[in-house]
Amino acid sequence: MARLVVRLTPKAAADRVDGWEADEQGRPYLKVRVTAPPIEGRANDALIAFLAKRLKLPKSRLSLLAGDTSRLKQIEVEGLDEAALREALT
Repeated sequence: MARLVVRLTPKAAADRVDGWEADEQGRPYLKVRVTAPPIEGRANDALIAFLAKRLKLPKSRLSLLAGDTSRLKQIEVEGLDEAALREALT
């Protein structure tokens, strides 16, 4: 099981990964854009669906642990370790 921190940008022109960055403490996060608006959890749902498709996993293997209303989200991914997760999203 792996955990992933994502900085989500809703209402983008296209669903895409913008790469890895690090916060002030040096912790890595993945920048992701989705076309869905941040209304009633639509952007969060779009994020889970996009990541599941990119990782070739069912959506049920991904869950939002933290950041429901924040731009920074913590996602738990079942079935991949940290190295495989990072490789699949690079």
